[in-house]
Amino acid sequence: MLYVLSRFGMAAGVILGSVTLVFIIVNILPGDVATLLAGDDVPTETVNQLREELGLDRPLISQYLDYIAGLFQGDLGTSYANSEPVLDRLLDNLGPTLALTISSMIVAIVLGLILGILSAVYQNKLLDGIIRVLSLIGVSTPNFWIGILLIWIFSVQLHLLPSIGNGSFEQLILPSIGLGITGAGVITRLIRNSILEASNEPFIRSLRGKGIGQRAILFKHILRHALIPAVTMVGMIFGEMLAGSVVTETVFSRQGLGRLIVDAIDQKDIPIIQGAILFTAAFYVVINMLVDISYRYIDPRIRLNEK
Repeated sequence: MLYVLSRFGMAAGVILGSVTLVFIIVNILPGDVATLLAGDDVPTETVNQLREELGLDRPLISQYLDYIAGLFQGDLGTSYANSEPVLDRLLDNLGPTLALTISSMIVAIVLGLILGILSAVYQNKLLDGIIRVLSLIGVSTPNFWIGILLIWIFSVQLHLLPSIGNGSFEQLILPSIGLGITGAGVITRLIRNSILEASNEPFIRSLRGKGIGQRAILFKHILRHALIPAVTMVGMIFGEMLAGSVVTETVFSRQGLGRLIVDAIDQKDIPIIQGAILFTAAFYVVINMLVDISYRYIDPRIRLNEK
């Protein structure tokens, strides 16, 4: 119980630190929000009045404390661009981003597991070499380039799948593959190395000596042992995919938190930027906290060390 509570405390600290850092960064960016919103050839008095209405004339420390107080009340502020509540804008765009991230995670996990197992089983053979090269390419290639390549092949050349939008399942396939390939490459390499390492453990050699079949040893013992480090990696990959959704949603013209952040940066809509990054940071922290807690129960050695 204390372990779980300590992780909740650490998660709260990380989120607060993220909020503070983002607040500082967006407020030191060049450009005046009031001038940008008021437009060109507007009298200085009008700009000053708008700055006062937005609360931008107050010291930064006062703005920060008011923002933190609002967070505890569930108030993320109001969009500068259209005066809508930030929370409503975020919730409207959260669904498509979560759908993209979760589907990309499924692609990464399924491909990574299958290719990692095959690569380990056929170690130092042709199939192993091909898989290792493909995984290296997947890890090294930027998501936006993979997305453009998928659009060119499956939409422009083969006319099999749509390249833009987010209104149907078909429109989710290419973005999910494009965003999930990098994670699949990481998981493939990790699973392969973990299986090969676990295969040399003394208890595995003992099982072989008892005459237990290789397939049973692989799926009942080796794979379970090899999945332990992969569980931790899943949390990290989830965070990378949330960050990667900004580029992927732009490439595939999908509406979501990523596109919302890009548009907000163009408009210097500070409340939207802060709220979107807060959402992203919160999801990343929560997922990693859950992975951290589950890791404790998956690997009995951690519980033994605590005792």
